[in-house]
Amino acid sequence: MNDADVSKQIQQMVRFIRQEAEEKANEISVSAEEEFNIEKLQLFEAEKKKIRQEYERKEKQVEIRRKIEYSMQLNASRINVLQAQDDLVNSMKEAAGKELLHVSHHQYAYEKLLKELIVQSLLRLKEPAVLLRCREADLYLVESVLDSAKNEYAEKANVYPPEIVVDHNVYLPPAPTHHQAHGPFCSGGVVLASIDGKIVIENTLDARLDVVFRKKLPEIRRCLFGQVIA
Repeated sequence: MNDADVSKQIQQMVRFIRQEAEEKANEISVSAEEEFNIEKLQLFEAEKKKIRQEYERKEKQVEIRRKIEYSMQLNASRINVLQAQDDLVNSMKEAAGKELLHVSHHQYAYEKLLKELIVQSLLRLKEPAVLLRCREADLYLVESVLDSAKNEYAEKANVYPPEIVVDHNVYLPPAPTHHQAHGPFCSGGVVLASIDGKIVIENTLDARLDVVFRKKLPEIRRCLFGQVIA
């Protein structure tokens, strides 16, 4: 084999090696491009997922804030309604309280009422001796019905007539006036107690109004508002 043949074979080998190198380089380049694209896609998807999660988190926060604000507004509205209802009910009680002031103006009917209140108190106390307090303005009427009240109680309870001691030192407060609108007052009635003071029966008109009002409050609310608010 002469030099020309050797040179030719070397050139062929060089071309072959170069071709293989170029093909390998192309394969590496393509593979690198694919890996780059894959990695780029993964980064893009990861970032997109992160953005979506952040959006969902903020969306939930907005929804929670919206629900809280709605709940607060609803509660505030409900409180306003309840307050308005209470104001109306209280105004009715105040109006009824003012009407009580006229009861004692009708002497005959009030005298009969005082006797009934005393008898009722005696039946609840069931004591042989009691202390009675009334308004100073009612003292005459109270003393005028004491004997008949004691006898009626004795007949109903099948006992001896009790001793009733009228307190002439401490009287119940008088009816309210324009000058004393916010002080203690009493629209009428009596307070009876055991002699030792351990049992007290408050049978004033104001106390009776409180009892009746508490008892009838659910019915009053149903009539006014169509439902009972707890």
